[in-house]
Amino acid sequence: MIKSGSKTTPGRFFEDFRLGEVIRHATPRTVGAADATLHLALTGSRFLPHCSLPAALANGVDGLPVDDLLAFHLVFGKSVPDISLNAVANLGYAEGRFHRLVRPGDTLAATSTVIGLKETSSGRTGIVYVRTVGIDQDGRPVLEFCRWVMVRKRDAASPAPETSVPTLAPAVDAATLAVPAGLGRLALDPVASGSALTFEGYAKGERIDHVDGMGIMESEHRLATRLYQNTARVHFNDHAERAGRLGAVIVYGGVVISLARALSFNGLGNLWHLLAINAGTHANPALAGDTVFAWSEVLDKAPLAERDDCGALRLRLVATKNRPCHDYPLRDTDGRYLPDVLLDLDYWGLMPTRAALSAGSGGRSG
Repeated sequence: MIKSGSKTTPGRFFEDFRLGEVIRHATPRTVGAADATLHLALTGSRFLPHCSLPAALANGVDGLPVDDLLAFHLVFGKSVPDISLNAVANLGYAEGRFHRLVRPGDTLAATSTVIGLKETSSGRTGIVYVRTVGIDQDGRPVLEFCRWVMVRKRDAASPAPETSVPTLAPAVDAATLAVPAGLGRLALDPVASGSALTFEGYAKGERIDHVDGMGIMESEHRLATRLYQNTARVHFNDHAERAGRLGAVIVYGGVVISLARALSFNGLGNLWHLLAINAGTHANPALAGDTVFAWSEVLDKAPLAERDDCGALRLRLVATKNRPCHDYPLRDTDGRYLPDVLLDLDYWGLMPTRAALSAGSGGRSG
């Protein structure tokens, strides 16, 4: 009989975390051009700066940057074996920042700090709060984010740690937003980008229906999660998950984020880069066969210091499954998300201004 021992690990359970602990995650990941191409194939994203080398060069980038969310998922994936291998659910995000553009050849590594612990009322799980930082091969911060995740206990009878819940900002202060390092002055060609809409063409409070739906295929969501080296069992272990409440493996929430972001091209085609994640909730799980729809709401607008070629849009990105979602309620009368709501994400994005349009090939702005 094969016995487990010190050579293998079942992953961390709630009792294994200590407040203030710094965890250096294994396996730095060198990002290749093939990774970027595969990510485009899995999401269908059409945002110009990640698709066209001439466009990237015209915007001062010394190479074709990978999708910001690909970098996010790779850093997130590094943290999974140490943080959420035994997770029940990834509950939310806050204080996310994108510091640098990532290009093929860059190597990403990650470290997480435990910033909060709280046992749940059932006594069978606990919530772990961490701040994860991704760095490149030169030790420079690429991105960072806080997240909190519900993790199983190894033994429900084990004593709970003292509750410590961190105070996290409800949103990243617009005054602290900065253009990612490595990005020069923007030059917008509306024919190449597929949109003439600029920063000036969006109004606070407006909602944008992204119209299209995109199905989540079994092979695609598993391939995407493997690309990110996310080893959480709920995304792969059919034997265990068949007996769970959903009867199937759960789609990694990051796949839903990337599909919703890709869908948002229809209406936000010039929102070229992510600046910050203010808050995010995976309201309900997605399964293979579900179709994702999305809409966005403009929550705020802000100029960027010493830049006239771009501004920041604060957007709420909502994704639902198996129904268009722009004109439907998201919550029931008790304030709970309806079962077909998948994602509620609040983020800041970089949008070129009319000044960038005049620096490109010219054309009509929004």
